[in-house]
Amino acid sequence: MKPETFYNLLAEQNLPLSDQQKKQFDRYFELLVEWNEKINLTAITDKEEVYLKHFYDSIAPILQGLIPNETIKLLDIGAGAGFPSLPMKILYPQLDVTIIDSLNKRINFLQLLAQELDLDGVHFYHGRAEDLAQDKNFRAQYDFVTARAVARMQVLSELTIPYLQVGGKLLALKASNAPEELLEAKNALNLLFSKVEDNLSYALPNGDPRYITVVEKKKETPNKYPRKAGMPNKRPL
Repeated sequence: MKPETFYNLLAEQNLPLSDQQKKQFDRYFELLVEWNEKINLTAITDKEEVYLKHFYDSIAPILQGLIPNETIKLLDIGAGAGFPSLPMKILYPQLDVTIIDSLNKRINFLQLLAQELDLDGVHFYHGRAEDLAQDKNFRAQYDFVTARAVARMQVLSELTIPYLQVGGKLLALKASNAPEELLEAKNALNLLFSKVEDNLSYALPNGDPRYITVVEKKKETPNKYPRKAGMPNKRPL
């Protein structure tokens, strides 16, 4: 997808980009490729592929009408090179975005990126999702948690739901639809007092299928969740 096609598709959906936003996406691409040579951020470095499979793919929650253009608190778990939260932040500057990542090198990249793109209201923390979810500064603080291709729902729910306020939503972006994954996660979702609200399916402009599972937090998470680092993966709920 050429940058011009990206701009036009957004304009068609009543999301026209300013010159500044176009420059931000362009600089994002440059820094991604430059830093990818130092630390492994992505296997996708071709410009048209980045615009399609990283930028366009990341803004799907906005295109699907799931995230409003308001000052809401959004947490991105395991964002890697900033996907999906930072492309959404460029599009909706009012979003208050926090990214947690377990690799300090990636946090260094994200801090530089935010500085270069002149992004305000972005916060980066180095740590494990399991650990920070037990910290009162993070626990039950967010309206939305996003996770793009991070883990199966059975594991992902324990890593993310504790961060949400009651009524907040987890948006899990995936490249494959696995109904059995939601069946597997049924027990975990019950234990975490949360419920699948929707499972959206759509396609990227090139026809690649994509899915977003929307999970709503119904009650406060029991204090014992999430368990210690590594446990959700080792012994899923």
